[in-house]
Amino acid sequence: QVQLVESGGGLVQAGGSLRLSCAASGRTFSSYAMGWFRQAPGKEREFVASISRSGEVTYYGDSVKGRFTIFRDNAKNTVFLQMNSLKPEDTADYYCAAARVLSSSAILSGSGRYNYWGQGTQVTVSS
Repeated sequence: QVQLVESGGGLVQAGGSLRLSCAASGRTFSSYAMGWFRQAPGKEREFVASISRSGEVTYYGDSVKGRFTIFRDNAKNTVFLQMNSLKPEDTADYYCAAARVLSSSAILSGSGRYNYWGQGTQVTVSS
């Protein structure tokens, strides 16, 4: 069982930056591939980024590629999402998720592959 708690959301102007954090409970954090998803009002949940167990492999959704960076600190059971050059269309609730995987290089973009989810943190980007 893994519990995930996101933090770091807030209100920022377009062009600004935010760093989201997701703290995981338990002693097996390094057994999980991690992902970030977002959901804007009235829209479906969207894949943002994924990172492998080892942190060596990352994958991004097209809408955030080149602006967002996912990274993790396995010693601190935390995954981060650095968001730069934010746009109003980035406004959404952001969720982190964990998927237990065998391969140290596996990354997952499908929300259905994730076993555990956080409660979300709200990000609002003003124009």
